[in-house]
Amino acid sequence: MAMINEILSLKKERQATILAHNYQIPEVQDVADLVGDSLELSRAAANLDSKVIIFCGVDFMAETAAILSPQKRVIQPAIGAWCPMAHMITNEQLRDLKFLYPEAAVVCYVNSTAEIKAESDVCCTSANGVQVVNSLSEKEVIFVPDRNLAAYVARHTDKKIIPWNGYCYVHDHLTAKEVRAARAEHPKAEVLVHPECRPEVIDEADFVCSTAGMGKHAKASDAKEFIIGTEMGMIHRLKKENPLKEFYPLSKNAICQNMKKTTLDNVLLALQTLEPKVTVPEDIAIRARASIERMLATKI
Repeated sequence: MAMINEILSLKKERQATILAHNYQIPEVQDVADLVGDSLELSRAAANLDSKVIIFCGVDFMAETAAILSPQKRVIQPAIGAWCPMAHMITNEQLRDLKFLYPEAAVVCYVNSTAEIKAESDVCCTSANGVQVVNSLSEKEVIFVPDRNLAAYVARHTDKKIIPWNGYCYVHDHLTAKEVRAARAEHPKAEVLVHPECRPEVIDEADFVCSTAGMGKHAKASDAKEFIIGTEMGMIHRLKKENPLKEFYPLSKNAICQNMKKTTLDNVLLALQTLEPKVTVPEDIAIRARASIERMLATKI
């Protein structure tokens, strides 16, 4: 409790806001000013009045906040908390793909590096990927880096989707067999899965939605039980917001090790030292900002 009080006191002193992704450990979520998905946190970062942002997530998220708020000091508390999928494509590989499909628009999932965002026409999140793609005038769309989200978007558009072969190891490991087993164990539960899951898992689900979408659905649904097909950290938020409902993980192995690297000790040290600061080279930031802002302007 003493550490939490010190974090809260320093946060006020530093004029800081703590943002935490839904996959963070419960203790970190509980001290955050806002817990959300990539789209929610991106919008918050763009509009915050605070001088300092303590971003509890992985590298691309803190980068996005720094790009959107260059006048603020963005701190990522856990050094080495990175997203493997974001690093499954390089800007050279994307340039080669653009050369092969010169008429195609480039949509990058927000789970990507600043360099990839800078090479793209527009970003998207799992919450608005379909809307972003359908808003484009081009008939062909290069979609990077997530092959599973690309496949999901392809189901909801008439455009030709050209996917990159990247993936989230947490969602990609979930199986249709696990969905069927979970249904057998909890026959009254609705199955909610993330669009980063494989197509065969999506085929078995009742609803496909981002983590923010899962939160909205759980509140609105008459169902009392839910099987959650995403990273385990989401269960904490869902239980806090819906104490009279039950939530079961689709897989107890659905854990992102990088998302779990941020601890309360990290958050406290970040507030004490205002390090490590996240920086993005200005030439990359300018180009990446355009694709992110275009994403934020898309209605969902």
